[in-house]
Amino acid sequence: MGIISTVLGVFGFGIGVAIGLVIGYFLFIYYQPTDVKDPEIRPLVEKDSKSLQQLLPEIPVWIKNPDYDRVDWLNKFIEYMWPYLDKAICKMAKKIAEPIIAEQIPKYKIDSVEFETLTLGCLPPTFEGMKVYNTEEKELIMELGLKWAANPNILVAVKAFGLRATVQVLDLQVFACPRITLKPLVPSFPCFANIHVSLMEKVRFDAFSSVSNVLSPIEMGILDRGWGKPHVDFGVKLLGADAMSIPGVYRIVQSFVFHSFCASSGNHQRSGCNMYLWPKRLEVQIMDPAKAMKKPVGILHVNVVRAIKLRKKDLLGASDPYVKLKLSEDKLPSKKTTVKHKNLNPEWNEEFTFVVKDPETQALELVVYDWEQVGSHDKMGLNVIPLKDLTPEEPKTLTLELLKNLNPDDVQNEKSRGQLVVEVNYKPFKDNELPADVEDADSVQKAPEGTPEGGGLLVIIVHEAQDLEGKNHTNPSARVLFRGEERKTKVVKKNRDPRWEEEFQFMLDEPPTNDRVHVEVLSTSKRSLLHAKETLGYVDIYLSDVVSNKRINERYHLIDSKNGRIQIEMQWRTAS
Repeated sequence: MGIISTVLGVFGFGIGVAIGLVIGYFLFIYYQPTDVKDPEIRPLVEKDSKSLQQLLPEIPVWIKNPDYDRVDWLNKFIEYMWPYLDKAICKMAKKIAEPIIAEQIPKYKIDSVEFETLTLGCLPPTFEGMKVYNTEEKELIMELGLKWAANPNILVAVKAFGLRATVQVLDLQVFACPRITLKPLVPSFPCFANIHVSLMEKVRFDAFSSVSNVLSPIEMGILDRGWGKPHVDFGVKLLGADAMSIPGVYRIVQSFVFHSFCASSGNHQRSGCNMYLWPKRLEVQIMDPAKAMKKPVGILHVNVVRAIKLRKKDLLGASDPYVKLKLSEDKLPSKKTTVKHKNLNPEWNEEFTFVVKDPETQALELVVYDWEQVGSHDKMGLNVIPLKDLTPEEPKTLTLELLKNLNPDDVQNEKSRGQLVVEVNYKPFKDNELPADVEDADSVQKAPEGTPEGGGLLVIIVHEAQDLEGKNHTNPSARVLFRGEERKTKVVKKNRDPRWEEEFQFMLDEPPTNDRVHVEVLSTSKRSLLHAKETLGYVDIYLSDVVSNKRINERYHLIDSKNGRIQIEMQWRTAS
């Protein structure tokens, strides 16, 4: 009997302890204290210096930093739009998360993970200020001061081994200073291809218990060196109970959040940091930048062979024909053959190459002109070759009927204006020949096929000018002069801040180490007889830096101009 009573006593003690722990746990989790009081609110003038110092982190960023601007308009916009933004963001997040979850659950032998409820709540985020950086690249960089105390309801149901458990996330708090970069800027809505997000702000744990109680000494050392993360806090309910109230869980969660945002160094390389702290970044693709910017996809080789039975344009004597060639949707100037004087059946046999960006929509435009020494040149006829009609890698000889215009219903096109014989061959780039990704602003494409060995292709892109001042008129155009060759941009009428975005190419046998480029901004006017042309400023750019760095993109102050500036990008492309 003694042994039996002892066993029963021990057994009963164990059952009692287990029952006590369970009851204590549920009382600890579900019991809500009744002695919670609202904090006392006092005017700032009644606060002592120590209390005021504790409030400094809550001051809006536009007050602490004059580089930041107030964005009340943005907060008001988000407030009105938040019910719709909430649904759109949750729908997108669910669409992104579900394939990732489906890929991961087989590793952990989980039957399913489903979102039962997903909403970010009725409280929108608040932006304290915004700072926008000036940059010469095709990008927009801005930093935002973000504060968000949200009431989301994210309920996830997990099924495994025949059991079902629910996890609920609520009461989210986020204080952060993200840097958002929109790049590259493209001419298709929404006008940028990618969003890059980096975290800039130092760690914020003011809503937690003391930092030293949460983070390890190594993590505190990281903060001392200026590294850190934004303040992130949230509540989690597991099976309906507040999981964050369990001793030890809060510390584990905060350490995980820290390692999810910190910069990895030393021992932290083993922690699997996501590293969103600048200069690391999270990239979200909005559209394919190659399609938006129409990245080059091939080369079109054209040989203008001859013209046959051209119609005479001059009353006295024969015509002096030449051919202009241009790809549609191309900003580069037209290419020309030589002039064949007094010849209605000229032979040229001159070859040209064009960079193709969209073979489905682009066409080769050919126009035959009669050269005139004085006055405008007369158009003798034209025709086009749609690139979609060409078979890649298949040379083709075409005899084109010259037309007055491209209107198929125009009866004047029935008159014979002669024929133009051309040879064309479209060669798409192979995968290993494709130019560098357009979103990499610092990348430089290789020179095209046929570049002289030891030489390369000098590319000059005239982007824009600012604060131009003309004495009589301001109709600016840019004139580029290099080794005796002259190229011109289009004329922008009545504009002190013209944007050209025009590219000029020079094929060279050797690097232009000791050369320079002369760029002059001119203003022309047909109305002014005495001052038909005037110089708005110029700049001479030495090319040694372009050859050594492969690419420069700078804004230069114009000589002989009070405030005028011009932005020019130059690239030195070689075959290797």
